[in-house]
Amino acid sequence: MATETQQQTKRCARAHHVGSLLRPQKLVEKRTAFHAGKCSEEELRALEDEVLPQFVKLQKDVGMGVITDGEVHRAMYTHGIYEALDGMSIVNRPLNEFMPYLPYLQTFAAMGVEKWTSIYCTGKIRRTKPVYADDFKSLKALVSPEDVPDIKITICGPAWMHLTHGSEYAYDHSVYRNDEEYFADLVTAFREEIQGLYELGCRRIQFDDPGFCFFCSESMISAMEDMGIDHEKLLDKHISVYNAITANRPADLIVGVHSCRGNMRGIHFVEGGYDRVAKKLLCDVDVDVYYLEYDNDRAGGLEPLRYLPPGKHVVLGLVTTKSGALESLETIKERVARASEIIAGGEPRRPIQDALGQLSISPQCGFASVFEGNPITEEEEKQKLGLVVEAARAIWG
Repeated sequence: MATETQQQTKRCARAHHVGSLLRPQKLVEKRTAFHAGKCSEEELRALEDEVLPQFVKLQKDVGMGVITDGEVHRAMYTHGIYEALDGMSIVNRPLNEFMPYLPYLQTFAAMGVEKWTSIYCTGKIRRTKPVYADDFKSLKALVSPEDVPDIKITICGPAWMHLTHGSEYAYDHSVYRNDEEYFADLVTAFREEIQGLYELGCRRIQFDDPGFCFFCSESMISAMEDMGIDHEKLLDKHISVYNAITANRPADLIVGVHSCRGNMRGIHFVEGGYDRVAKKLLCDVDVDVYYLEYDNDRAGGLEPLRYLPPGKHVVLGLVTTKSGALESLETIKERVARASEIIAGGEPRRPIQDALGQLSISPQCGFASVFEGNPITEEEEKQKLGLVVEAARAIWG
């Protein structure tokens, strides 16, 4: 009989990517025109649909084990579920309605940003229509039936707006009196959306949530403490929201969470290793897979992986999407070997082959978390995806 770790390994590909892909220039220009009011949403969607088969071909050609739509229908990675739920309003919000502890506020201020489009909960949260169903069905139509389980849908994390705006500005207090009421309806909406995707055949869901990495930042923690915010209690609250969403999920549904330190056109916002959050993140968050940023020193060392429990999986983000410089195959192999040693000697100890079986590799984040993309070329993107596949084959066969 297969062990729990071996069963989990069968469900996880070795070569992943986080989600977004570089848009071709004509699509960047079309979306820019759309935001300027110079083309219709239908015209934009038509071009996105035209580009989608190219994205699928790229992933299949390089040998990716997981397939996404490249987030082709989004202006940025957060877009989708919040904008589609009843009760959520899209508002151009002044920066004083964002939490002062947020690492990116100083960057925005330096850029001359005075307002930023975000979400404000102005009514009862309800999912009255599917959010990602059309995206999934469009992608499903482009792959063979045996590849459908490899399709991954990425969703903005359920705690993101709360971390961004805090209890004071995340929701209208005439609608929800407290966080418990707000999150209760939000959890229901997320669960309904995931169930709807599952019924369509989706077997991979990934939450994108920089928040976990933001909690690794000493500057954010210090700012929270100055404001009198109990950051450990807040982190626990956000973990409980995740766990309420993922509770009692189908056994064949793989749920992951990706966290990085910022990726806006190649810019990061925070630094700090996973040490502060690793035990809670890896042990307490009820997901199957963690996509962790590990492309340079800002992510700290691999040692926090010692907390990874058997039966869970980590995708090491060892290839950067922030520049076109190609990583060394040997360095990737060495870092995977070191990660497996740490996990094998962790809590609890396990055979090193079991530890290696709990790992995969990927780029550290998407190539286009915002539609303009990171400062690399499409050819460099292809080379990096190819390197991930080459390294995965060299390590796992």
